[in-house]
Formats: sequence, C-alpha cells, structure tokens
Amino acid sequence: MAAIGFGSRVRVSPFHESTIAAGASSFTIYNHMYMPIGFGDPAAEYERLTQAVALWDVAAERQVEIVGPDALKLANLVSARDLTGMAIGRARYAPMCDHQGRLINDPVALRVDENRYWLSLADSDILLWVKAVGAERGFDAQVSEPDASPLAIQGPKALDLARDLFGADRVDSLGFFHHHATDLNGIPLVICRSGWSKQGGVELFLTDGAQGNQLWDLVMQAGEQYGIGPGTPNQQERIESGLLSFGSDHRPNTDPVEAGLAGFTSLDGDHDFIGRAALEQRMERPVRNNIVNVRLHGDAVPCEYPWPATIAGESIGELRNAVWSTKLNDWIGLAQLASPNDAPGTEFQVTLPDGSTRKATVHHQPFGAVQS
Repeated sequence: MAAIGFGSRVRVSPFHESTIAAGASSFTIYNHMYMPIGFGDPAAEYERLTQAVALWDVAAERQVEIVGPDALKLANLVSARDLTGMAIGRARYAPMCDHQGRLINDPVALRVDENRYWLSLADSDILLWVKAVGAERGFDAQVSEPDASPLAIQGPKALDLARDLFGADRVDSLGFFHHHATDLNGIPLVICRSGWSKQGGVELFLTDGAQGNQLWDLVMQAGEQYGIGPGTPNQQERIESGLLSFGSDHRPNTDPVEAGLAGFTSLDGDHDFIGRAALEQRMERPVRNNIVNVRLHGDAVPCEYPWPATIAGESIGELRNAVWSTKLNDWIGLAQLASPNDAPGTEFQVTLPDGSTRKATVHHQPFGAVQS
C-alpha cells in the first residue's frame, strides 16, 4: 500500500480507493489533492498507453465553474484565448496570464451550458484568482468548484472501449474537444474527447463524487478485453509528443509564447484579457526564454530537478525535464533557453547534480514526429 503522510488537509479523489487497490505506488500533491504518479512498473504503464489502453485518475485536474449572465465576460477576461463563439459542448485550450503577462495556468475551457463554463486546471490556485477577478470587476457570475472529477481513458484502444461503454453513435459523434453530459449505468458524467496524451481517448468528468469507485470498476471490467491497466500522465509519452507540463517545464516568469502556446493566445485581434498589454511588451524584449526540445548525449539519467545549461561556462538557461525514450532509442528532454541559444542545432552543456556534465543539442519539435 502506498504511504500517505500529509493528513486530512490534502484531499483524496473519488477514485482513490480504487487506485490503491490497483497498486498505486507513488503520489504527488496536485491542486491540494493526492494524484497517483506511478503503479510500480513504468515500462508496462508506457506500453499500455501506447499499445492498448490505460486508465488514469486525474481528478486532481480540478474545475473552476463560472455561471451567470456575465460568465462569458469573466471567462474571456481570464483567458488569453478568445472564447467568443465557442458553442455549448465544445472546449478550447485556454492559457491564462497574470497582470505581468506571465503564464499562470493552461486549462482547457469547456462550455457546458448557455451561461456555464468550466476551466479544467493544471496545478495552481486559479479558483481564488477567478473569484477575485469576478468580484473586483462586479460581474454577475458565480465562481465555484463543482463536483466534477476527470477519469481519463487513453491509448490506441481507448475509443473502442468508450464505444462499448457508451455506444458507437455517442462516441463517434464527438469531435476532438467536444463533450456532452451523459451517464453510465446511472452514474452521471460529462464525456469529452480529450486527454493529456497523443494516443487518443476520452475523459469522463464524474459529477457525483460518491460513485467514483463504481465508475472505475465499470471501466476496468469493460476494458479487460483490450488489455486495460492503471496508469498516470506519462512523462516519456508527453515529452515525445510535445505536451507542456505547466510549472514543470518552465520558470515562474515564463509567458505563454515562450512556453510554445502562441497558437492558443489571441493576440491577432482585439480580444482583451488580463495581461495582454504586458505580454505584448514582453514579446519586444531582445532576449526571450523559450522552451525547446533537446537531445542529450551520454548515459541517460532521469532529470528530476532543473539542471544548469551553459555554453563556454556562461549560463543560457536550464534543462527542465529529460527521459529515456524507448520509442526513439534516445535520451530526450525539454529545456528553457535564452535566445538566440534556442535555435535548432545549438550545442550546450548541462551540469548534473553530481557535478558531471553532458552535451545536449537543441532539436526541432515535436519528437513525436521523428521516426527512430
């Protein structure tokens, strides 16, 4: 059984008992909640995700619900991406800035009803932020955390499993980032074509937390024929696929463009959002600190903390994450480097915690497009 040591001030998910029974061996704290990050066999977890189907407890991706006549105004103000025109049942990746133009979260925004939006969060206290902004601006909108807990079904066989659970018509009618409310054997949820991998799948936003273990069991039983097993958001797969890990891949002063999210930031129109003016000013700075993919050379060592990156002894940034890729048969990672040292082909050194060094090379993105 995994050791639990933080006490009642840290919440558990509706699926917590099921993850313990399934062999969860390690947890992190994410949005003030326990989130499993390993089930004891990383190679098997990666194989399930990339060749079969994996079930993830990602209930720690909490929701901020904005409801009321001014719900869109408030959601748009805190989102650097314009949400105007997003239909009910659709979702958009929506980075958020503070007043200095810095990235403070990169949620998926879901429009769940006429005047009702969810922000499905990465790890930061955005509920407090949105409440404060709404109150200060006097918007006619209520901000709260709903009873909504995502359970992710990911992998190349995930949609086959979803069809078995919900019916082919209900699943195949969902485009990417489309969602609708439904139920499974009376368990209420919102099904969304989404997930933090490039392997395909859905997320089930359970809307009755008392039924979490029942939902887990239903999915696991139906998934046996597809080789289902427990897993977690996967470091190897997401680096191969070029998916940002908010807060892990960058320093606190990073803006959305430096984080590679320019395509999800509405700067080409008149969308007014918190931090826009500051972000535009930041983009004029001669030195930018961009997140780039890198290949490393030598014996692979997992990068669990930032490692200094240098050229000729001069600091150019940090290696933020690195992992051995079985798919590419290579040691790959993500670094945040000051321009112009972020250009593809740039060679630099990283210093490991033991004082040794490794050579690294900036590569194009994403690794998932590269054939080994």
